[in-house]
Amino acid sequence: MRLVASDIDGTILGHDGKISGRTIRAFQACRDAGIEVVFVTGRPPRWLHPLRDQLNHTGTVICSNGAVVWDLEADRIVSAKAMGLDAVFEARHIIQQLQPSAVFAAETLAGFHLEPGFIEHGSTELLAEFTPAPLHTTLTAADPVVKFMAIVRRGSADEFLAEVAPAVAHLAATTHSAPHMALLEMSLPGVNKAVTLAEYAASLGIGPNGVVAFGDMPNDIEMLRWAGNGFAMASGHPDAIRAAGQQAPHFDDDGVAQILESRLAALGVRLP
Repeated sequence: MRLVASDIDGTILGHDGKISGRTIRAFQACRDAGIEVVFVTGRPPRWLHPLRDQLNHTGTVICSNGAVVWDLEADRIVSAKAMGLDAVFEARHIIQQLQPSAVFAAETLAGFHLEPGFIEHGSTELLAEFTPAPLHTTLTAADPVVKFMAIVRRGSADEFLAEVAPAVAHLAATTHSAPHMALLEMSLPGVNKAVTLAEYAASLGIGPNGVVAFGDMPNDIEMLRWAGNGFAMASGHPDAIRAAGQQAPHFDDDGVAQILESRLAALGVRLP
């Protein structure tokens, strides 16, 4: 175990925004033992504060499902893989033909663009920071799109994905990670968590067999397959569990911490 790669939401971070003390201690023990730690998330860079505030993590974070590599200590971008605007708007058109009620949003390197209706009433955090407007009036080539999103208010994310992914495959890699809404996330074709994690690990001289990875949702599937030891949370999506082949205990049971403690013990490392 030379590198630990972990998803955030639903894997180490709960709906209450908290990371357990046991999990914090396990990651700190990895760092103290000289094991590299990288977080691999669908979140944009502006939502990484739990890593800094609770885990005291100041290293690299792979964001936006692999589209962005972020230096958390310097608070700056390292690299990005963006979609072209033509592809974004063509994908939007195709999805609207399939699901006329779909509403869209886009993460860019500078911020977040959302159409009216993307956020339901009651969700005020984004609305306080960003003003809804038609995407064709706000997106520009000068601010590249790193994640394009579509949401519908009926059906499941799995059903929406099955309908949309084949139709836009020439334009975007499509996945989902929100457990309770039909929200799709699209990136440049060929971009996912595994691709960027593999590049990062290679820069450290680490191959897949040296990587232990944790995740819980379909946007983790490629990463869990690529890692020499991929663990899906027992509380995770069935597709992620099938892809990983190995399970960490349920999130509520500090599953990531349990696996790390066991692996560290096998290396002769004792946790405090």
